[in-house]
Formats: sequence, structure tokens, C-alpha cells
Amino acid sequence: MAQQPRAWQRMLSGRRLDLLDPTPVDIEIEDIAHGLAFVARWNGQTHGDFAYSVAEHSLLVETIYGRLNPKAPAKWRLAALLHDAPEYVIGDMISPVKAAVGPEYTALDQRLTAAIHIRFGLPAAIPKSVKQQIKKADKISAWMEATQIAGFSHAESSRFFGKPDPATLEGLAIVLRPPTETRVAFTERHNDLLRDL
Repeated sequence: MAQQPRAWQRMLSGRRLDLLDPTPVDIEIEDIAHGLAFVARWNGQTHGDFAYSVAEHSLLVETIYGRLNPKAPAKWRLAALLHDAPEYVIGDMISPVKAAVGPEYTALDQRLTAAIHIRFGLPAAIPKSVKQQIKKADKISAWMEATQIAGFSHAESSRFFGKPDPATLEGLAIVLRPPTETRVAFTERHNDLLRDL
């Protein structure tokens, strides 16, 4: 009888996360923060002395989401912070690669997202209206990243991601720092939001 291939990953916390059937009890914020802090966006093709990590991107998306939705409860801000959390185990694939991989990637992402949400007190699937606002914040962040560190022109970025309202961007800038600092910032922001639930 053929042995089933291993479908779990051992985390630094000691947890074994089954990628095909993830359970909330095997998810720890320290594992997520660590993984995301070391996963580069844009496949690492960015200017600067440090890669722009998914953790840093997630912090920016949560900030932008808060600006777009100043009365949003902490639970939806937490959902914004965790919007790319599955990438701590499946990595960050650029959109063209996700499209090429197909529905299997989407299904894996959805299973991980549901387990992560449940682990931190969120509904497995967040309301469509909230998801749309998080996606809007995500596109604004992508526009900023594209123009500030990924070598895109403003016109090209606006074509791909939409042109953001300048007022939303006021005082915001892309931050590049060591992964260890980003890991701490992500964990602290997560804990702050969790306390406010």
C-alpha cells in the first residue's frame, strides 16, 4: 500500500499544521508573524536593503483599512491585518502565478484563512462588504509598493491597481526594516487588536 505524502509542516512553535485540513488549535500568531516577516512580496524584486515582507504589507493594509473605515470594529481591522496570513505557510505568489495554479491554490488559501480566523475569534468567512474594503486597502498598498519600491510608474500602477485618493496616502510611506523588527511589530499589532475585540 502506497504511503500518503506528508501534508503537514512543523512550525517553530512545535505545532504540526496540516495544510490539507488545518485546524485552529495548530495556529499560533508567533508562527504567522515569523513566517510573514520572512516572505518577500514582489518575489523580492524591490529596491532597498531589506525585502518588503508580507508582514510589513499586512501592517500597511490594516492602517489603510482603518483610514478608509475609521469606525470599523477591531475585529475587522484584525481581519485586515490577517488578510494574507495563509502565506506564512504557502508563500506569496504574484497574481499571474496564482491564476496559472488555478482553483487548488484558492481552495488551500480559503481553508487556511478559515482556520486562522476561527483561531483568533473571527468568523470563518468575513462579510463580503468587509472583504471588499480590505481588498480596496490591499490595492492601495500595492499601488504604493509598486511606485515606491518596485519600479512601476504612477501611470502603470494606476492602470493595474487603480489610482488612490491622495488624502488616503497622506503621511504613509513604505517601510523597509529587518524581518525581526517587522515580526515584533506584527505580533504587537495583532495583540493590541485582539485586546480590543
